[in-house]
Amino acid sequence: MVQKSGASRGPAKAPEVPKAPKAPAANPSDTPAPKRRGRPRAYEPEQALGQALALFRQRGFAATSLDDLSAATGMNRPSLYGAFGDKRDLFIKSLTRYRDDARARITASIAGEAPVRQRLRRLYDAALDIYLSGEASPGGCFTVMTATSEAIADPEIRAMVQDTLGELDRAFTGLLRTAQKQGELPASADPVLLGQLASATLHTLSIRARAGTPRPALDRIADAAIALICGPA
Repeated sequence: MVQKSGASRGPAKAPEVPKAPKAPAANPSDTPAPKRRGRPRAYEPEQALGQALALFRQRGFAATSLDDLSAATGMNRPSLYGAFGDKRDLFIKSLTRYRDDARARITASIAGEAPVRQRLRRLYDAALDIYLSGEASPGGCFTVMTATSEAIADPEIRAMVQDTLGELDRAFTGLLRTAQKQGELPASADPVLLGQLASATLHTLSIRARAGTPRPALDRIADAAIALICGPA
């Protein structure tokens, strides 16, 4: 028997599928930038500082707790620390804010060319507006209040208070020295001592306002001080 010759066949190959063309490389400028993630601030720093200032001015440093500050500002403790530092830092920032605001109002009250009596009266009026303000009761002067409490044991706060009181003395002295040159005060007057007397009047007005003395009585004290400083009208 003759065997038929022939090459053995292997398994059939699957037909080739044409490859899809490669997509062009993306241009980096065409790729949208990823959105930044982060929590927006849930408070206004200046508003929160004002709320802390009002609380410190009402209660003082020792009687104001972190929980009180958190409730007043609407910020939790970590947020308070992150924004203002610890309680002492927040107190110092509040005292600085008060000083800057009071300085601006007092400076504006004595500006201009009016007679010295009128400018002193405007200054005391502006100060009394501050001293008699407060949500629960008259707050007095935050600087004067601090001078008798935190300034006693804290050198940094004491230096701030001394600087503020000295600045006030110099402002009064400058005003009275100018008045003396213009003939509104006698040549024998001492503008430095009279300036300190004018400052001392502010201090007593602050204490009495905080103690509840009514405005008319405080106005009479201011008028008497002006008469003493400037002499008979």
